Amino acid sequence: AVVMEPNGAVRAIVGGRDYGASQFNRATEALRQPGSSFKPFVYLTALMTGKFTPKTIVTDSPVCIGNWCPRNFGGSYAGSLPLANALARSLNTVAVKLSIAIGDGNPKLGRAKIVDTARKMGVTTPWEDSVSLPIGDRSVTVMEMAGAYCTFANGGKRAKPFATVEIHNSKGDLIYRHDRDAPPMEQAIPANFIADMNFMLNKVVEEGTARRAQLPYTKVGGKTGTTNAFRDAWFDGFTGNFVGSVWYGNDDNAPMENMTGGTLPAQTWHDIMDYAHQGIEIKPFFAAPPMPVPGPNLAEIRPTAAGTKVVELAAPQRPATLSRQSVEVIGGIEQLFRTAQSKRTQAGLPVSLAGGASVQEMGAPGRVQ
Repeated sequence: AVVMEPNGAVRAIVGGRDYGASQFNRATEALRQPGSSFKPFVYLTALMTGKFTPKTIVTDSPVCIGNWCPRNFGGSYAGSLPLANALARSLNTVAVKLSIAIGDGNPKLGRAKIVDTARKMGVTTPWEDSVSLPIGDRSVTVMEMAGAYCTFANGGKRAKPFATVEIHNSKGDLIYRHDRDAPPMEQAIPANFIADMNFMLNKVVEEGTARRAQLPYTKVGGKTGTTNAFRDAWFDGFTGNFVGSVWYGNDDNAPMENMTGGTLPAQTWHDIMDYAHQGIEIKPFFAAPPMPVPGPNLAEIRPTAAGTKVVELAAPQRPATLSRQSVEVIGGIEQLFRTAQSKRTQAGLPVSLAGGASVQEMGAPGRVQ
């Protein structure tokens, strides 16, 4: 487990069950598949294309890339549903369809854009491309995932994990202070897209697979992850105060007994965070009102005989030019101002109307209106 503040300050690390038995730090060194806890990178990339919102209707149905045909946990399909609900239910087929749509029909290009989003948020482990990348088959560390989820908690800034707050020399002089000397955090992702993602990640906790992570006194956002044969189980989540990633697994990669991210990992995250939030000021969960995004604002993924097609509904656009009547009216107003200025000059009055004459002055007897 790793617990951070949204700015990347590391508050706690649990590297294993017993340091006496093993000094290997599984939080910082072990590379494990994140499973569905990777999907927020996919959904965020989809939002940033401008084609999707949390309310966009997507279709959970069979999909194949070549000979690879992913299935959902449980094997069933949900049909048409809003994008936010698809994330809350952690549907594999929708994540794969999104990767196709992100690349405008080119899955490889879509996956490259998803990787770029993860890199912007601080994930650095090298990856080779694979068709199953959108459902979390590439390895990461717990530290990386916690750092990346800080970007959700802080409104879109990349947070580099750090543990050193101050450094003093042997004389006691302060020679380094993080908040003074470290480079400022960069805005990696626009805040409006983070707000939309946080709405969906909160829905995962309130209505989806991570209900055990709920805290009664503050909003929680996060995502569960479970890999094939129950080899890895994750919950990555955040509040306005803290970000935390919890992973369970075996060193030899042996399967666990039906453990999913929504069970023990989410419960462990809850227990850690419930303690961490005691006696502190509860900070607000980042969910700023989304800003308008130019271009298409609604899309639907529909299956066709040839594959998957994204149907877009364009946002209303302003006219490129004014109507003839509008031009004539504006031109007439301009001419009235020019005439008024000319007559004011002849009468020995100030020429400028901007901030000069009051209503009473312009309407007084003997003055030009």
